[in-house]
Amino acid sequence: MAELSARSRYAVNPLEEDDAIAEKLEKSGKSVIKLNRGDPAVYFPTPRYIEEAYIDAIKENKTHYTETRGAKELIEAVMGRYRRLYGLDLEEKDVIVTQGVSEALYMINSALVDNGDRVVVFKPYYTQYIPYIRLAGGEEYLLDYRENDGWRIDVDELDRHVRKLKHKKRIQYILLTNPNNPTGTVLDRKTLSGIVGLANEHDLILVSDEIYDEIVYNGAKFTSISQLAKGIPYVILNGASKNFDATGFRIGFAIVPGNDKTSQALKTKLADFASVRVSANAPAQYAIAEGMNNTVEHNRAIHGMVREIEDRVNFAVRMLDENKYLSTVRPKGAYYIFPKVDLKHLRFKRDKEFVDTLLKTRYVQLTRGSGFGTPGHIRIVALPRKEVLEEAINKLNEFCRSRR
Repeated sequence: MAELSARSRYAVNPLEEDDAIAEKLEKSGKSVIKLNRGDPAVYFPTPRYIEEAYIDAIKENKTHYTETRGAKELIEAVMGRYRRLYGLDLEEKDVIVTQGVSEALYMINSALVDNGDRVVVFKPYYTQYIPYIRLAGGEEYLLDYRENDGWRIDVDELDRHVRKLKHKKRIQYILLTNPNNPTGTVLDRKTLSGIVGLANEHDLILVSDEIYDEIVYNGAKFTSISQLAKGIPYVILNGASKNFDATGFRIGFAIVPGNDKTSQALKTKLADFASVRVSANAPAQYAIAEGMNNTVEHNRAIHGMVREIEDRVNFAVRMLDENKYLSTVRPKGAYYIFPKVDLKHLRFKRDKEFVDTLLKTRYVQLTRGSGFGTPGHIRIVALPRKEVLEEAINKLNEFCRSRR
């Protein structure tokens, strides 16, 4: 019998690892509150005008393969969106439509990373980043967000590590997530400018995952890397899942705006990968093109959703602040809360033990922080209605009190 590659172990997803426990509890008659998945379409229905555009695409027989790079209509819509929001002028060849940001990550790493190459990643990080780096034969080089400073990046520390690492290993790119999953941090313009300057000095590529770029609140202002990274190779990852509330459509895109030699080679390689997989979901591409072009309907939908998310996040944080065993930084983007847990005083050795025990005894499903590279934390998805959040956090707080 053939042996499976050791790389298969990278496919474990911390967001799903307790699903079997939750399913068993539900089959036994328990009601489980699930705060482990960041799927907005479960709580905020996909805007009707996007659904109707999807139906229209099917009725118009737009169910065949599109161009491998993506339907022209969607590529032009992406170009229009970035011109409106960030003043970025793109050409069609700068955009590759993918099956969600997940496929974009796979393509980027396959194109840029060889065996032994390093990728600078800040932790906590989104769970899928590391498997894709390792599947390409690369290694992550992990640096910390500074939790005590509101989950900020220390640019001077990044510079020291890059200088040190360049003597030993080839660094292929620096990966940013802005706004951040799982912390909800929105990087300020000064920090981003410093990172751009550092990348320029050390001739490094920047890859910026900006999938939550319109879900920003609590006074924060979002700055796209495209507004700062002039003249250096960089990639923007984005898609329909979050801003357009259409997770199941599986539409993402990678943008490579530069005309330098590295950017040109990367565009060619991404186009090659796109041709191998043929095309992304065709009706969904036309629907999301309508989602981007119909700015009146989109603004109405996104502003209403963000106001409600802000209200739910802040409500949950106020409740969590009552728990002396949790330490929480108030988010400013996305819809996650990432408290630090005083495991020692609650008599737990690991965050997974905490999460599993909470699920089995209080029927609340969260995600362990170690799955995001930061042990001793938990991730809470603050998307459900406030009465659901209130019930869940009351159970969480009572669970902690019972462990004193």
